[in-house]
Amino acid sequence: MLGDFITRTLLMVLGYAYPAFECYKTVEKNKVEIEELRFWCQYWIIVAMLSVTERIADIFISWLPMYGEMKLAFIIYLWYPKTKGTGYVYEVLLRPVVAKHETDIDRKLMELKARAWDLVAFYWQHCANFGQTTFVQMLQFLASQSSRVSSRGSSQKEEEEGSQDSSSSSSSSQRRSKPTRESSKKRPPATPTTTTINRDISQPSNPKHVQVQAEDGHPDSKAGEDGDSESKIHAARLRLRRSN
Repeated sequence: MLGDFITRTLLMVLGYAYPAFECYKTVEKNKVEIEELRFWCQYWIIVAMLSVTERIADIFISWLPMYGEMKLAFIIYLWYPKTKGTGYVYEVLLRPVVAKHETDIDRKLMELKARAWDLVAFYWQHCANFGQTTFVQMLQFLASQSSRVSSRGSSQKEEEEGSQDSSSSSSSSQRRSKPTRESSKKRPPATPTTTTINRDISQPSNPKHVQVQAEDGHPDSKAGEDGDSESKIHAARLRLRRSN
């Protein structure tokens, strides 16, 4: 892992950073040398081709030992002043192949551009239709939710009004029932009429005495007269018995 990290770091520095700085110095010179500028252009063409091909080649040949070190050595070989392998690789390997298939490559690129534009237009139209339908559905959903909320609010208001009406009616009925209760409390209870009858039966010589009391508690005069007459009759009967 450490060796792989060091190799990748050296590739970034020696394969991209240093050549980019040398190309910058070449471009910024007062008198630009065509050969030197052409050399760096060829170098970047080769590096771009390597960057494209190594994405596929790494899958098949990355298992080879010293694979990263070989890539690093090849990059240094391309720009090193004593070797300058860029000219050789470009003139011998890359240029003949590209020149032979240049027309086919241009045609394929044009076809790919046309297909890419068609795909972009198709997906753009599809996304626009999808976005329009989803926007309409969202509006409908929001409208339905707002109607539900308004209906719920109106129903709640009606329930509150009904509860207020019921509470007011119950309070008024309670207020009406209070005076009747108070009036019923203020009325005195009716005193039941009681009659007490006491009868005392004494010895045969004593007369019977009956007292009857009315509601007011005073003795009745008629009852007293009846008692006197009965006592006289009884005394007369006793006299008759004695005489016999």
